Amino acid sequence: MLKIANTQVIYAMSRENAPVATISTNTDVSFATCDCFSDQIQTADAVFNQLDWQRINPATGPVFIEGAQSGDVLKVEIKSIELRGNQAVMVTAPQLGVIGDELTEPRILVVPIDNGEAQLPGGVSVPINPMIGVIGVAPAGEAISCGTPDSHGGNMDCKMITAGSTLYLPVNVEGALFALGDLHAAMGDGEVSVCGLEVAGDVVVNLSVIKNRRLPTPMLENGDSIFTLASALTLDDAAALATRNMAHFIADNTDVTLPDAINLLSISGDLQICQVVDPLKTCRFALPKRVAEQLKLKI
Repeated sequence: MLKIANTQVIYAMSRENAPVATISTNTDVSFATCDCFSDQIQTADAVFNQLDWQRINPATGPVFIEGAQSGDVLKVEIKSIELRGNQAVMVTAPQLGVIGDELTEPRILVVPIDNGEAQLPGGVSVPINPMIGVIGVAPAGEAISCGTPDSHGGNMDCKMITAGSTLYLPVNVEGALFALGDLHAAMGDGEVSVCGLEVAGDVVVNLSVIKNRRLPTPMLENGDSIFTLASALTLDDAAALATRNMAHFIADNTDVTLPDAINLLSISGDLQICQVVDPLKTCRFALPKRVAEQLKLKI
C-alpha cells in the first residue's frame, strides 16, 4: 500500500500544488497526519503565544488520481483511522470560538486518552470517536486555506467523517489533488471552542473516480444515513444550501416531485450543524437510509 508521510503537507488546497504521489483509480492509500497545530504542542507547558499560526491545519498530500477529470466525482472510502499517541491537545483563547469574548487569557489543555476514553476536566470521561476534520480536493479557482471549508471539502469538521463512511467530492482539476489531515479523537457538533481533541494519526482510504454521475457534492454516506454537506458565510446560508441540495438530490433521482421531496425532508430528515467556528460555517442534512431505500435512492 502506498504510504504518504506527514512531512509532505500543504496548508492550502490549490490546483498549483505539486502532487506527492500519483495513483490509479480504486487504490488504497495511507496518509500519516500531523495534528492541527503541526504537532507544536506536546505538553501543557507549551507557550500559546509562541505557536506558529502559519502552520495550522496541515493536510497530508496532495495525491493525483489518474483519469480524474473536471466534472467527475471522487469517491473516498475511509477504511481506518488510527490515532498516534495517548493524548490529545486543545486550546481556548480570547476571541477564539463561540464565546471567546468571555475569556481573558489563552489556555492549553492536554487530554489523556486511555482504553478508548478521553479524560476531560471535571472527572468527565467520554468515548473517542476518531474523525477527519480536513479532507478535500483542489478547488477550481483560487487556492483555499486548509482552515476553510467550501464546496471542495476542506475544513468541514464533520464528526460523521469516520472510518466506515464514504465521502463524495467534486473533481475540479485534473487528478483531483486529494489531501487530508486535522484528525480529532472526538468532537461535538459545532466545535464551539474552535478545536476538537486534536491528534496526529494514520488514515487509510480507497480513492476511486466515478464518471458520468451528477451529485450535489460534498456528500457523505454511512450505514445509517446519506448526508449533503454545505458550507457558507452564515449558518443560515449553510443550512439552506445543505437542505436544498438534499431536496434536489431526491427530486433529480426519483419520481418524487420537489414539493414532495421538501415535505419528506421536513418529516423524516435531520438538519444538523457540523461546525460554527471556521471562516465558513458547515451544516449537513441527514436522510435516513430506511427512507432512501424506500425511494430506491442511492448515491
